[in-house]
Amino acid sequence: MGLGFLFYRPVVNRVEFFVDGFNLYHALIDNHYNRYKWLDLLKLAKCFIKPQDQVIGINYFTSYVVWDPQKVSRHQVYTSALQSVGVKIVFGSFKAKDRKCRNCNAVYKTFEEKQTDVNIAIKLFQSAINNVFDTAIIVSGDSDLVPAIEAVKTTFPAKSVGVVIPIGRRAESLKNATDFHMKMKEKHLSTCQFPDAITLPGGRQLCRPVQWK
Repeated sequence: MGLGFLFYRPVVNRVEFFVDGFNLYHALIDNHYNRYKWLDLLKLAKCFIKPQDQVIGINYFTSYVVWDPQKVSRHQVYTSALQSVGVKIVFGSFKAKDRKCRNCNAVYKTFEEKQTDVNIAIKLFQSAINNVFDTAIIVSGDSDLVPAIEAVKTTFPAKSVGVVIPIGRRAESLKNATDFHMKMKEKHLSTCQFPDAITLPGGRQLCRPVQWK
């Protein structure tokens, strides 16, 4: 038995996740899976890696819909639940925008989410530069992320970038841009829910919003 064998250590594949919160949220809503919003992203991440892989971090990119206090309250409970299992929250924002009705020409205000694509691109590149991951997995169906993926793959050819496509989405451009792709299914959603009540250190409880049952 040689010394090289004695000191051999298996190479660990470090995996970092980048979750496009609103893209995932709208996939659930569009496919009538409202009951799965209470989603434990750490459990979900582990569905898409090999047993010997290590989840090095999960980044959840989102924004609060500040014009609806009840939705903000539910969203804050959810982000607290995610933080309780080590998920990092990266916030963007919504900005008001004037639109004109095609029928009557009346001007009305609507809101558009800003910064999520940029935030994902920046975090992805920062993590690659700092050698945080060996494999990056993006959870999104948004083709706007293709340039960021291609930039990372070109600059860091030794690193792997994959995508988990939210349920009900196709995302052909993302499939073509990444090294591998996987499909989110209902079985992943149903088995990766938080318990209805989470007790935090100090005794505070987080409860699944009744609207999400």
